[in-house]
This record gives sequence, structure tokens and C-alpha cells, in this order.
Amino acid sequence: MQKIARKLVAAGAFALVFAAGTAKAEQFINVLTGGTSGVYYPLGVALSEIYGKNIEGVRTQVQATKASVENLNLIQQGKGEIAFALGDSVKAAWEGDADAGFPGKLEKLRAIAAIYPNYIQVVASQESGIKEFSDLKGRSLSVGAPKSGTELNARAIFGALGMSYEDLGKTEYLPFGESVDLIKNRQLDATLQSAGLGVASIKDLAVSVPITVVAVPEGVAEKLGAPFQAATIPAGTYAGQTADVATLAITNILVTSADVSDEVAYQMTKQLFDNLDTMVAAHKAASGIKLEEAARGLPIPLHPGAERFFKEKGLM
Repeated sequence: MQKIARKLVAAGAFALVFAAGTAKAEQFINVLTGGTSGVYYPLGVALSEIYGKNIEGVRTQVQATKASVENLNLIQQGKGEIAFALGDSVKAAWEGDADAGFPGKLEKLRAIAAIYPNYIQVVASQESGIKEFSDLKGRSLSVGAPKSGTELNARAIFGALGMSYEDLGKTEYLPFGESVDLIKNRQLDATLQSAGLGVASIKDLAVSVPITVVAVPEGVAEKLGAPFQAATIPAGTYAGQTADVATLAITNILVTSADVSDEVAYQMTKQLFDNLDTMVAAHKAASGIKLEEAARGLPIPLHPGAERFFKEKGLM
């Protein structure tokens, strides 16, 4: 009996060691995105599938969030392995800008790659009569969730134009989908959304009610400086949009943590660029992801694993 007991104990100990080794070997990747009606979410789902299929020993999850600011704080807290975020939010996080929603310098942030640009898209119902940015004065506007990347963009643009939220008749702090629902119900005049072109929320709005895509005045990009740049929303991006509309663009960045291993960060970078067709199939905004531009103009250090990939491609 004693021999049998010793064998059972030994077997149990081996099983525990084996299980512990297996658990340690499995890498978990939580992909932090944004609201389900935005662009980050479908691209995050695609990225999760790419990683789950192509990185050995990886288990993935997609988390819908309030986007940039929340994502960056979650990365710092070790609650995500890769996140989508706007370039200006990443810069503010690295600098520890409390007004932007960061309690201190988020020193664990590391870049995987600069990806596609976000476009500032100001859309009003035609019924509101809003045709120019200055027409927003006295009207109701949703500027995105509080201290989200979109809301930080809105605040910067208003400041560059010598305006503030006080110039509005009413300021709503709502996600994309909720903003669109209010416009449909005639409870909101306009929405400002920072997203890839063809974002689902505005496409939905444009086929539901006649819209006006409102230009951001020329000179704002120059006044704000990097990472903002002048851009155009091409005619036909949304139903009823018959002309090009001037606006701003801000580069999005895939961000990881310094705590993520070099090998995992290398694979996350490599598999992204090896499977860009899957990303584009998930949302056409991903067609703006360019390998040759992915390591440029980053406000935070590259993760060593990502740097290894770009060096292999001759881009460093």
C-alpha cells in the first residue's frame, strides 16, 4: 500500500509539473480595440484570428473598449498584450498628460507598428443646416466618449480654431453608435468621429438620413503639427457625399508592453504584415497599412521584437 501511495504521489507531482509547464508555455494575447461600431473592433477580431492561427501556443481574446486612452492605460496595467491607439493619445500617454486621461507617464508602452490613418469625420444631418465647421456654434455635437482619442482630437481642433465646447448649444460625450442613433432620432445635430474611412457608424447614418460631411478648415493641421496632417475624405465614401471634403488625419499605432517577450512581439509584428490581406478583408481602412512607413514617426520606442522584424526587412 505504501508503495502504491508513493507512486500515486509521484504521479500526481509529475502531473502538476507537466500542467504547470503547459500553462506556462501557452501565451495569452488580449487584443484591445474600441467600440463595436468603429474600425478598431473588426480589425482587432481579424488580428486575433491571425495570431491564434499562426503563432504556436497562443490563445487570443478580443476586448471591446472605449478605445485609445483606455487601451493605453490597460496596457500599462498589464491587462492587454496589444492595443489600437491614436498617435496623439500615445504621445500624451508617454508624456503622462493628466488632462488627456493618463495618471502618469506610461513607461511600459512600446510600439509594434504605425498602421493606417484615422480621419476626423464631422457629419451632420442635412436637416440641421450645418454646412461649415463654424455652423456648429449653438448646435448639438457629440465629441466621442469622455477623454477618448476622438474626444482629445475634438478638443485639439476646437482649440486650434479659437473655439471651445462652450460655443456649442449642447455637447454630448457618446460612442459612435449612440451618436448616430441620436441623429437618426433628431435629438442631435452632428457627430465628430475619429476613425478609418468607411466607418460602420457613419455608413449606417448615411443610408438612414441625408447627411452633410463637414470640412475641417484649412490650416488646422499646420497649426496643430505632428501627428496631425491635412487629409481628404474622398467623394463617395458615404452615401450622398458627392464631393471631396478636407479634413485631418492622425496615424494609428499598434501598441504593446515592454513586459511582452521579444519573440511574441516579433511574431505579432511579422504575422500582421504577412497577413495584411486578412486585415483588409475585415475593413478597407487596413489598406492604409504600409510596411515601409510602419517604423516611422513613432512617439514611443519600438519593442525590440518589432525592431528585429523591421531590421530583417531592411527598414531600420
